[in-house]
Order: sequence, then C-alpha cells, then structure tokens
Amino acid sequence: MRKITKVSVSVGGRDLIMEYGKFSEQANAAVLVTYGETVVHVTSVMGKSDTTLSYFPLSVEFAEKLYAGGKIKGSRWVKRDGRPSDEAVLKGRIIDRSIRPLFPSVVKRDVQVIATVLSADGENDADMPALTAASAALTVSDIPWEGPIAGIRVGMIDGQYVANPTYAQRKNSKLDLVVSGSAAAIVMVEAGANETTEEETLGAMKFAHDEIKKIIVAINDLQKQIGKTKQVFEEVIAIDPDLRKEVADKIRGDLASKLGVLNAEDGLIEGFVTSLKESYIEKLDSKQLGEIVHDVLAEETRRMTIEQEVRVDGRKLTQIRELEAEVDVLPRPHGSAMFKRGQTQVVSIATLGAPSLGQILETMESETVKHYIHHYAMPPYASGETGRFGAPGRREIGHGALAERAIVPMLPEEIDFPYTIQVVSEVMSSNGSTSQASVCGSCMALMAAGVPLKKPVAGIAMGLMFDGKKAVVLTDIAGIEDHVGDMDFKVAGTKDGITALQMDIKVKGISFEVLEKALAQAKAARLEIMDVMLKAIPEPRKELSKYAPKIVQFEIPTDKIGEVIGPGGKNIKLIMSESGVQVDIDDSTGVGKVTVSGVDPAGMDKAVNWIKGMTHVPEAGEEYDGKVVRVEGYGCFVEFLPGKQGLVHISRMSKDYVQDAASLVKEGDIVHVYVKGVDDMGRTDLSMVPLSELKPDVPREDRPRGGFGGPRRGGDRGGFRPRR
Repeated sequence: MRKITKVSVSVGGRDLIMEYGKFSEQANAAVLVTYGETVVHVTSVMGKSDTTLSYFPLSVEFAEKLYAGGKIKGSRWVKRDGRPSDEAVLKGRIIDRSIRPLFPSVVKRDVQVIATVLSADGENDADMPALTAASAALTVSDIPWEGPIAGIRVGMIDGQYVANPTYAQRKNSKLDLVVSGSAAAIVMVEAGANETTEEETLGAMKFAHDEIKKIIVAINDLQKQIGKTKQVFEEVIAIDPDLRKEVADKIRGDLASKLGVLNAEDGLIEGFVTSLKESYIEKLDSKQLGEIVHDVLAEETRRMTIEQEVRVDGRKLTQIRELEAEVDVLPRPHGSAMFKRGQTQVVSIATLGAPSLGQILETMESETVKHYIHHYAMPPYASGETGRFGAPGRREIGHGALAERAIVPMLPEEIDFPYTIQVVSEVMSSNGSTSQASVCGSCMALMAAGVPLKKPVAGIAMGLMFDGKKAVVLTDIAGIEDHVGDMDFKVAGTKDGITALQMDIKVKGISFEVLEKALAQAKAARLEIMDVMLKAIPEPRKELSKYAPKIVQFEIPTDKIGEVIGPGGKNIKLIMSESGVQVDIDDSTGVGKVTVSGVDPAGMDKAVNWIKGMTHVPEAGEEYDGKVVRVEGYGCFVEFLPGKQGLVHISRMSKDYVQDAASLVKEGDIVHVYVKGVDDMGRTDLSMVPLSELKPDVPREDRPRGGFGGPRRGGDRGGFRPRR
C-alpha cells in the first residue's frame, strides 16, 4: 500500500500542495505539486557512477504537454508533442540556475531534474510550482544538495505587490519578477518590467523573499516526514598537495606581474603550461598543469580585486571598458547597428514585416501571436574557438529572451506601428555580457530602422567578488571576472527605470545590501552607455528604410470580407498578383481589418483602392471615370470601381437620341459616369449625362400602355386583334 505524504502552504491566496509517494517510486525522489488546477510532476535522479567531466553534469528539463490544457497538436501529420518551445527552455533554465549553485563540488555524477506539466488551468503558470517542487524533490532525496530553496513570481498592480499573479493579472502588472532563494538569501533573479525604479525592484525582491520563507517551512516539514539520508562523497585528490603548491609558487610571481594589464585570459594558461611542461612532464600532464594555472589565476584575480580593489585589466571597480557605437553598418537591412564594449562586440539587425508574419505560439494554455521577435546568435569564433555551429542552444535562447524583455516595454503600440519586428543579434566577439551588448545594439538598430521607441534602452552586467567577509561589486565584468567571480547580475533599462533583470550566482545567496549597491552602480553605468549610444543616433528616424515594407490599414464591413476574398481566395489572390503587395484580412475583433503591405507605393495604392472600391456602397450623385467592359443594344456596362460595374442605359448615354449604344462607345473606352442610384438587388444605375440634365423618369403607373407610347391596339376591347 502506497504511503502518500502531503504538505501545503498558502501563496497568493491559493494553496500550494506538495505530495510525495504518489508517482515514480524508482526515482531518487518525485514530488507532485498542485497550484489551483495546475499540476506539475517533478523528479530528481542521480547517476550510478562518477563522470570524468570537468564540470558538474546537471540537466534540467521542463516538459509542457498539450494534453495538460485539453489540446491536440494543430499539425495534421504530427500529433506528438515535439521539441520544447523557447518558453519551456526558459522555464527549465530558471530551475537550473536556481538549483545549480547548491550542489557540493564533490558531486561528480549526472543529476537530472525533469518537470512535466500534467494539468494547466490557464490561470496559474507552472514554472514557480515546478521550481519549488524541484527544490522539494532534491531536499527529500538522498542526492547531496544544500537546499531547500523556493521560487515566487511577483507582480506590481496599482502600486501593490502581488504574489504569483494569474495570467490575467500579469497583463496589468508593471513588473514580472521571478525570484528564488533560501531562507537566508536570494539565489536567482529574472525580471521584465515597465520602468520600475531601483527602489520598487528591491522592494519586490524583499516581498518575494518573505513569501519564499513560508514555502521553505512547508518543504522542511515534508523533509522531516520522509527525508532520506544523503549520500556521502569524498573529494578526490588527483594531484599531490605538495606538488600543487610547488608548481603554484613557481607561477604565482610571474602571473602577478601580468595581472593588471590583461584584457583577457586568452593564451595565458596555455603559455604557462608550455613553459612548465618540460620540468614536470613525468609528474603532471598538460591537463593537470592547466588546472593548477587556472586555480592560481582565479585566486590572484580575486585577491587583487578584494584586497587591493584592483581589477585584472587595471580598471577601477565602477569603470566601464572603452565604448563604441555605430549605426547603418549594413546597406540593405532595414536597420543595423554595432555596439562594442571592450572586447565584446555585437551587430544587431532589425527587419520589419507585415503583421501576418508574427510568430504563432501554441502552448498548453492558449495560442498567441508574437509581433516582436529577438534572436541571439553566438558562433564559436566569437570567443576564438571552434565548435558546434547551427541550431541555438539553451544559452542563446535565454540571452535572446532577456534582450527581448528589455526592449518590449519601449516598443510602440501595435495600433500606431502595425509591424512585425525581428531583431537578430550577431555576436562578433565575446568577453563579458554579450546579452547586454545585444540590448544596446538592438535598441540602436530599431531606432535606425525608424521604429518609434518610447525611450532608448541600455544594459550592463554587474559582478561580485566575495571572500566571506568583504563583498566587492564590479561594473561591466569581463569574461575572466565572470568566470572566477561570484555573481553575474544583468540590468537593462531606460534613464527612468528598469526593464529587465537577470542574476546568477555561484555562492549560496546574495544579501539585499549587495543587491542594492549593484542596482545603484548599474543605473549609473547604463546612463553612461546611453550617452554613447545617443551620439550615434539621437532619436528614432522619422522615415522607414526605402527597403522596408509600407503598411496601410483600414476597416471594411464584415459582410464584405467574402466579396474581397472571393471563391477559393480568387479575388484576393488576383489583387496581390496584380499589385505585387501582401494583403491580410482579420475579423477576430469583430470588424474587418485589412492590412496592405509592400515596398512599391504604386502597388500599395492600387491594392488599397481596389479593395475600398469593392467594398464601397455607391451613393447617388457620385462621379467616376470608368472603363466600358461590355456593350449591348440597350446600353453599356461600365466598371467604375475595381470589381464593381453598373449599367448606363441607352437613354442616359447622351442628351441626344441614341439608337445603338455601339455607335457611341466600345469596350475599353474610358467614360465619365454619374451614379443615378442603386436598386434593391444592389445593381447600380449609371449615367453618362449629368444627373441635373436628365429628364425626370415617368412613374410606371403613369406610363401609357402598349407599344412605344401610343394607345394599345384593339382599343378598349383588349385581347388581340384578329387578322384581316
């Protein structure tokens, strides 16, 4: 008989319920978490043997299943859930970044955490329950881990902080902040915001931490009831300590003389290994020598920064590396810009397209269309290396999403700028915080493309060196400082507030005092960077690139949409082929919204006039120049608007008597016509004679009967007259 252990805690006015023992008994631990009607199953499993990898092999997977929201995949041929969406990858990264710092360095085995969403209620996001359940699963398992932690989302609505806001509440929130932390400190931060101040952001983190503490009490309660004894691992000493010290002492003095002038660690380790290899070839291999040099480099870098407040490249603690900014670096794209900070260089390219080119996102909860798309690419050559080249990895997806969150709040409203916008950030060189360089370059590329941003956005990465007593906050960390430091805290925003945050740490937690100092330094830095950006391009251009499509939007009656589209799309296809533009019609808002996009102004005008003509209801008195399309004995048919024809009766073709319409006009002639009226069947009566000069019509009941106006044969007798 299974024993199911359950604990619960109230978060944001709803119960967060964690259950152990219901599923997956062969995993090291499995926790089922329920929040509202959103249910997530999270497992933690550790491999049976040690790996030989130089890094800790942790993998975190976040699996969204369409069945969780009662949906079947839209593809006709493929019904199986496919590879994870970018959104699922980002949620997995949040869990990974939260739990990774808390694994002891002695653990060298594969650890895998899998979060599977089994039910999605469309109100409560599954990511924070999954993060909390991952913490609970690791805490109660026998896997060594220095938790627990918990995760919370914070919104800010009407000046009030809200814990785990629903999807509906998040639409009205000024802030979307995700925080994970232990009972003592903050571990990870991720946020998108609409210009929140540093004080508001810090207040939200403190609010989140108070909620986190409550959840951790519940996790500890679960651990007390069913917690397993943790496995014990001993540190494997591959190099004799005395030999390590001997080698370290040899290189420490030479290394110290190089520090303070380095721009990067490129070639430094390899150089020392080469110089020492001959002396120690029988005792140490190249890998072991490289490990010792790396450790000494890290120790000396940290010592100089903390004790002497001198950075590895000679900068002051708050000093930004040399900045460069340039726009229009490419001739044909709609907008392009280059941003360079030290050895970090990014080229961003902005492309404008029709609204129909938006990205459709099919998730468990809903199907939405995304009209701002930001992609980030960092090929191996950016760091002077060879490696895999192709589809983006988790890191690239995450960096692109962060840059996207930073810029989205400053984009114009869709009604004012109805374009789909794609920005691609190409990393040309990497030595610290390419994601924030992407923010800066992309902002300039958008301004160069003529996108009317509300305000420019800049970003900076902050670092930390902490020895347990003294904490030193660094502005604009280089790659080596990121590598050997304790924090990577990215902050993006305008001159008035923050638009995006992301923090990763390598220690067990960060105090609020350090966070406050980092936010203050980041604000000063981004304002300095923004000055350089605005010298390159002071404001968004007033006109779009000549290569960018122009867009015209207007509304038509919904009952006219079928007429414009035509049977099987015949009419709309003809319009697009004849004009060379793209035409899209959307009736999802209750009106027929027509979007015409193209590069050729003449083609744009032709398509717009064509559609407006097809949907226009003519009124008496309107005048047009039309084309004769058919001639009959009783008159001619004139196309006076695209796709709309009317009859000019022979009696209205001239003020003089016309016996045969063909004597006056032929097919293809252009004639000036006046709308006389529209009958109940929707047929239009036209006149080539000004309406004021037409003889008034004789009412039908007053018209003489028979013949062409004379008395009917047979007098009053009626019937037919017998032949004589």
